[in-house]
Amino acid sequence: MQKGKVLSLEDRIPKIKEHRRRKANRRLIFLLSLFFLLIACVVYFQSPLSHIHSIKVDGNQSISEEEMLVASGLRIGDNIWKVNKKEATKKIKELPEIKSAEISYKFPNKLEIIVKEFKTIAYVERENKFYPILENGKRLDKEINSNLHSPILIGFTENEVLDELAAQLQQIPNEIVNSISEIKYEPKETDKYRIILYMNDGFEVHATMMTFAEKMTYYPSIVSQLDPEIKGVIDFEVGSYFRKYEIEEEEIVEEEKAE
Repeated sequence: MQKGKVLSLEDRIPKIKEHRRRKANRRLIFLLSLFFLLIACVVYFQSPLSHIHSIKVDGNQSISEEEMLVASGLRIGDNIWKVNKKEATKKIKELPEIKSAEISYKFPNKLEIIVKEFKTIAYVERENKFYPILENGKRLDKEINSNLHSPILIGFTENEVLDELAAQLQQIPNEIVNSISEIKYEPKETDKYRIILYMNDGFEVHATMMTFAEKMTYYPSIVSQLDPEIKGVIDFEVGSYFRKYEIEEEEIVEEEKAE
């Protein structure tokens, strides 16, 4: 049986020295890398590279980028690493139009604010001025004079009634909401929640808010069965029936003849 080769001490010394030299070199490279990394960090934090160079706002429609930045407290030139994202996000969400907000870093010195706004579901009329009503029922004090793409609310003064209408509108498909021109609050003794709708296609709808959303989903199918040349009232207050305008006009003519 052959025995393994035994190295003498003289043979082993060069290998030990080489191993130690490599180990020392690796340690030196590590320390030098760490040193230069620290220097780079110090230079970065002391240079304009660590200051906010730009702030991008995405998702805003009804509120301007300038308003958003003022609310957040973020400014160009501030140190990007001193930004309190949680606090800035909280301030942005305090804006009545904002549903959610998120702030993220874009290396090396950019910030991005992504927001989601509450939808405007209607406009309430006050002294010939129009104010947005949001999907959460809040009324903004920001006057809108043009580009009204949602129904105009007339005669609404009670917050309880306005909140109920906002909740009902949220349940109606957008295409039906967009077909409504005006919603007028017309309460009566037997129904505090009575409303009258004036549609873009010329029809008029009478309804009560408590069943408004449920019954308005049938509006397209009901209208499709009517003669588009004959306009009138679609009554959803109790049941669902149609009454054309001509009946009322004929009655007025007959009364005039009788006189």
